[in-house]
Amino acid sequence: MKESRRISARAHALRNTTTVVCALLFYYCVPLGFELGDDWPVKVVGLVAFVTGVVGLIWMTWQRVGRYVADPEATSGRVDGVLFALCVAVMFFALFYYILELRNPSQFGGLSTRTDALYYTIVTLGTVGYGDVQAVGQAARVATMVQVAFDLVVIGTLVAVVNTSITRRVEAADVRNTQRD
Repeated sequence: MKESRRISARAHALRNTTTVVCALLFYYCVPLGFELGDDWPVKVVGLVAFVTGVVGLIWMTWQRVGRYVADPEATSGRVDGVLFALCVAVMFFALFYYILELRNPSQFGGLSTRTDALYYTIVTLGTVGYGDVQAVGQAARVATMVQVAFDLVVIGTLVAVVNTSITRRVEAADVRNTQRD
């Protein structure tokens, strides 16, 4: 078995922070109904930020896939990969909710901005459900059910990956202790 290369906590934090920043740039700057008007410089800056977010997410995906291919047994890479998928999925669910509300304002109660949509997505992910934003229409309810199912699968995968890592470490420690005795 190939020895895994350890990655520092700082590198993990930087990688995951970069993912979140790129996802937020993508989410908040994705052009919906893009028209150049009197405020075209602001729109161009927003478009550049959106492209930066997209390129950053593509680059981060490439990096994660490359690390996984190089060492599929590395638990840290799998955990980072699941967190990356979760971050991107949250942005896409939030964007879907926001667009759904723009197209059909009767789908949600209390959702009117991108931040409201992101808030609703994260509250749903956390299974908190404060009730200040709620799915009212059938399309919104179906989308929320899909998100809840997705969240359960991703969280279950994350728990399985961490559990496998702990089991491997305990087994390796037992082998080392047995060899010493």
